[in-house]
Amino acid sequence: MKGMKLTMKMILKYLEKLKKECVLAPLFKMLEALFELFVPLVVASIIDRGIASQDTGYIVKSCLMLLLLAVIGLTCSITAQYFSAKAAVGCATGIRHALFKHIQSLSFTELDELGTSTLITRMTSDINQVQNGVNLVLRLFLRSPFIVFGAMIMAFTIDVKAALVFAAAIPVLAVIVFGIMVGTRPLYTILGITRENLTGVRVIRAFNKQDDELKHFKEKNEELNHLQKFVGKISGLMNPLTYVVVNVSIIALIWIGGVRVNQGALTQGQVVALYNYMSQILVELIKLANLIINITKALACAGRIQSIFDVKPGMQDGTASVRESDDEVPVVEFKNAALTYSGAGDTSIAGVSFKAYRGQTIGIIGGTGSGKSSLVGLIPRFYDATEGEVLIDGVNVKDIKLEELRDKVGIVMQKAVLFKGSIRNNMQVAKQDATDGEIDEALAIAQAKEFVDKKDGRLDYMIEQGGKNLSGGQRQRLTIARAVVKKPDVLILDDSASALDFATDAALRKSIRTMPNNPTVFIVSQRSASLMHADKIIVLDDGNVAGIGTHSELLANCEVYREIYNSQFKSAKGA
Repeated sequence: MKGMKLTMKMILKYLEKLKKECVLAPLFKMLEALFELFVPLVVASIIDRGIASQDTGYIVKSCLMLLLLAVIGLTCSITAQYFSAKAAVGCATGIRHALFKHIQSLSFTELDELGTSTLITRMTSDINQVQNGVNLVLRLFLRSPFIVFGAMIMAFTIDVKAALVFAAAIPVLAVIVFGIMVGTRPLYTILGITRENLTGVRVIRAFNKQDDELKHFKEKNEELNHLQKFVGKISGLMNPLTYVVVNVSIIALIWIGGVRVNQGALTQGQVVALYNYMSQILVELIKLANLIINITKALACAGRIQSIFDVKPGMQDGTASVRESDDEVPVVEFKNAALTYSGAGDTSIAGVSFKAYRGQTIGIIGGTGSGKSSLVGLIPRFYDATEGEVLIDGVNVKDIKLEELRDKVGIVMQKAVLFKGSIRNNMQVAKQDATDGEIDEALAIAQAKEFVDKKDGRLDYMIEQGGKNLSGGQRQRLTIARAVVKKPDVLILDDSASALDFATDAALRKSIRTMPNNPTVFIVSQRSASLMHADKIIVLDDGNVAGIGTHSELLANCEVYREIYNSQFKSAKGA
């Protein structure tokens, strides 16, 4: 119940700015319904007065009246549809903007826990379902009950005894409709837990596991199929049950009406009017039943969206500004820093302490899973150190405003991610006002200018989604250029040159050392050759620092580094 209140509160929050639309949409629908309720009375008068007395003029006038009611009803319906659509789209837009902003405020820890596929589903299909629900509620939620109870009241104005059929039928129908709604809502919520991930299809084929995966998929699909059938059976009862109740009521109404006509208490036209009112009730209850099913789905989707809003950012923004760099103060300093990921039993890195000054190149090397990416991820605060401190220019990164901190740090991730658009647009992601000259300079440093110059349109060359029309090495060089174009004080290359040949890698490192702003560079690499000329190399082994020093110092004193170096260079010589 508490979750339902929060969900409704969330929807109403984004409808608050659309009060006019939320009032006018149901108002015009009620006007349409009001004119619709007069139709059976006009039909009754045509039968009792026009046809009975063969008054052609009266019949024509009454038919024109029906036409006028239809035109007015259509106008009201279109107007209501306009305002309800405007309110629904406005609400969905507000939720989508707020959800995206909230997701951007979450740290990598929360994003890892939620998962990308879940967030995409919440941002797209779930919000669309809420939009559809709001639209239907504004148009039908008041109209259908108004028609139902309005028809019953009009029936009582015609004949009290015959109208008792309405009074008996409506509560039974209400129990059926709302009972099914209450029974199916939790089941619609469960439907959101089943999601198949096909991102590993190449790995599955590589290991010839198609049959196993097909079996697993079939089992999961069967579970979902049984659940959907069960929900469908319950929901499917609604229309037949309402038809049975209404048709039994119509039979009773015609029988009572026939008796009352023979008694002279009712006219034939009034019986027809009563039948029409009962038919109106049938149509509106079917609409209401389908509306409630859609509301149930929308509320379940809104509940899932609310669950994302309920996730609070675990990383609070700092208040301090970045200090001016001082050659005497380390640009980056780790003081006994450690990191334990949320839900993990062991620490990913522990007891890391070192200093990096302006212009220095710091190499980070170690085996797979040794914590290299985790270590550099602490500098721009993708994750917070669970123990110890990480400082930028002598200030704890937790105290610095995130926007200023990440303006100071440029990072190139392991996976080269480019966005759909021109090369220029991708470069301006890092620096919005970057000129073509600055972009060309960054491309030259990243060893990307040569291949960019050969592309049609150069900086206007369009990159497909995910950079599919570029090779792996080209994607890596463009992501490096994107980080370089902002001229950061700290440049982090997280194993971002793995697709480059040794000559290009060496040229890249050489050009980075000649950058005018003289950044502090962190290079994460599996290659000893990429780090040999670094001012300081940090060797990680299972999250612990196995050694810190220059290449020659580590060869002499660090067994882990020596093993890595020998495994690469001896195998190269042997080849």
